[in-house]
Amino acid sequence: MATPTWVKVVGFDDAERHSLNTLFRLSERMSPSYVLWAPECPSQPHVALIDLDSYEGGLEIASPRFNPNLKLICVGGKPPAHAWRTFTRPVDWSAMLRVLDGLFAAKSDVDIDVETGEGAERTVPPGVKLSLLVGLARQDRLYLRARLALAGMTDVEDVDTAADAAAKVSKRQYDLVVISLELIDADPWALVQTLKNMPTPVRSIIIATDAPSWRAMEMAEHLGCTGMLEIPFDPQQVVELLQKV
Repeated sequence: MATPTWVKVVGFDDAERHSLNTLFRLSERMSPSYVLWAPECPSQPHVALIDLDSYEGGLEIASPRFNPNLKLICVGGKPPAHAWRTFTRPVDWSAMLRVLDGLFAAKSDVDIDVETGEGAERTVPPGVKLSLLVGLARQDRLYLRARLALAGMTDVEDVDTAADAAAKVSKRQYDLVVISLELIDADPWALVQTLKNMPTPVRSIIIATDAPSWRAMEMAEHLGCTGMLEIPFDPQQVVELLQKV
């Protein structure tokens, strides 16, 4: 079975649920493979299908817990501004499948020539955000992994040094890099500058430190970082920064 793409489904009548279940079942041996998401699943959902004509769908969209980073496909009703695609009823399930495939069908692996001369770039489904944690203590990495998962960002890697980070970013395009200000092998600001000067810069860089200062905050702002996280982490601060990614 292919690596599953988890789909959160909210609302829909019995006949539409039957159509969706059939679509998921037929995709089991294909790539992408779509699987109905439930809260007990080992991953956060990659996409949400919301029935806007249902009571449950309205509650989901209005909920303060709704993840703004989650790709949203709506059926019926008046879609919110951040909806990625919208369908009217009766639903064209073939068109729905094409939309999902367009979002999650992985491109062919691309061989790249890095300094070591080894390896191929690992590809991920379009729409899935990649994160890299650099130089953080184990307990801090685990906490951020959990928070990133709750924000729908489940593809996370971590390294201990700036050298390891440089090797990673030469092979993959990351949407978010979190860098410890207490890096052991390099100036963290030099690493930030390197990531910003890449041909395709990292979209969001967040600095994490247990010794915040005005100078560090000013430097982060000057270099275009998304923000700075103070360790021990403040959950509200983490949530607010991840919403900017």
